[in-house]
Amino acid sequence: MTEAEKETVYMDDKVQENDLTSLENGPEKVDDDFVEPTPAELKALLWKLDLRIVPFLGLLYLCSFLDRVNIGNAKLAGLTKSITISDSDYNWALSIFFIGYVLFEVPSNLMLKKIGPSKWIPIVMIAWGIVMVCMAAVTSSAGLLIARFFLGITEAGLFPGVIFFTSLWYPRKEQATRVAFFFGCSTVAGAFGGVLAYGIMQMEGLRGLHGWQWIFILEGLPTLILAFVSYFVLPDFPENSKFLNEREREIVIRRLRADAGPATEQHFSWKQFRAAFTDYKVYMHSLVYICGATPLYSLSLFLPSIISGMGFTNLTAQAMSAPPYAIACLFTILTAIHADHKRERGLHVFFPVLVGAIGYLLLIVLKTKGPAAMYVAACITTIGVFSHIPAMLSWFTNNIGGHTKRGVATAFIISIGNVGGAIGGQVYRADDAPYYTRGHAICLALMCTSLLATSTFKYLLNRENRRRDNLTPEQYEKECQGTDLCDKHPDFRYIS
Repeated sequence: MTEAEKETVYMDDKVQENDLTSLENGPEKVDDDFVEPTPAELKALLWKLDLRIVPFLGLLYLCSFLDRVNIGNAKLAGLTKSITISDSDYNWALSIFFIGYVLFEVPSNLMLKKIGPSKWIPIVMIAWGIVMVCMAAVTSSAGLLIARFFLGITEAGLFPGVIFFTSLWYPRKEQATRVAFFFGCSTVAGAFGGVLAYGIMQMEGLRGLHGWQWIFILEGLPTLILAFVSYFVLPDFPENSKFLNEREREIVIRRLRADAGPATEQHFSWKQFRAAFTDYKVYMHSLVYICGATPLYSLSLFLPSIISGMGFTNLTAQAMSAPPYAIACLFTILTAIHADHKRERGLHVFFPVLVGAIGYLLLIVLKTKGPAAMYVAACITTIGVFSHIPAMLSWFTNNIGGHTKRGVATAFIISIGNVGGAIGGQVYRADDAPYYTRGHAICLALMCTSLLATSTFKYLLNRENRRRDNLTPEQYEKECQGTDLCDKHPDFRYIS
């Protein structure tokens, strides 16, 4: 590379850097007559996006998470006794959901990319809402297993789609906070679900239905209603959004382009599709995710039973499962806001996971110290298990470039992570009640593995960034060759 070419590369980097900072430095005229937004204009636009996108995504995910874990509440409401299901079959009913879920996540994200979120997400919501309501009609363990399998298939389209969708509207440094607000709805679902189930259980015998049947019916109907609303409320992509004017749309697109740097490929690409399965970073993210998802799902499915094992009645345990989730929701949002503020991910995964590991250790060692000590330990565990998730979810969307690669990789990572959901359904066994020491020990081991994987991965990403910083002109020119490089372009920098 000649000196003139080196200077050109240097100036290109400076232009990209200025694109990233100019939005905060006031209006600046550029050569294509686009005027950069003022801080006040940008703030107003972000507020408009947040009001339209984040609360609605949160509401959708609240319904999704509530519908997948309410089987734990239904168990306390008499499900297993009413249809005479064995403890083993019940655990398989928890796990089989995630088998269907995992199988359909990648195809679902490809469909979302093809037909748009405003059409695809309502379709999957109608499907899972119907399955949820129909679960009230199951009369045998086989029927429950089939219903849970199809619930997993139909719900597979929402969560990975929402994560991918968020990455198409917000720059990387803003994603964790937005993910936290809608993922925080899963903790709200846990808290709200326990209180709601407590109330619904009072309907036992009404119109000849059991309390667990009313739980499935009344928690499935809002999903069907929201499915129709989401068709009119949920936007597709910034390029074709109708709720933004032309000026706002251009600002959003330019911010995303500047943030992505060289990884701006939006077209469908089979090369990107294959790259999602051959990049070691995808598998590292998957390892971190599955180690965090297994404790999360097992805790979500069994928290009422764990609290009941502390000596509380089933009815009281339903209500007392709410405070741990409420506290965890607060910590989840605060952790994600700080992660975006620092533009950092690894440490914001590491330290909450450490808190969760300490919580599981306390659940093991305090089992003879009384219900109060155990309940506090459960609160600490719930905080750690939930609060690392938004930073972890935004970590892989931040580090995967190209629309096709990011969409496929996001679905694949979440698919692998949700294998942890299938495992989570088997962690807490009936013969381990009431203290569930074995289950807590398994989750503690997974959290410790997550700590090791997270610290190792952070080191590897930092090392790769340093390597790209120190490329010779010849190495830089060589690594720029080819098409659809996405995050492998030497100008791309990973967020660690």
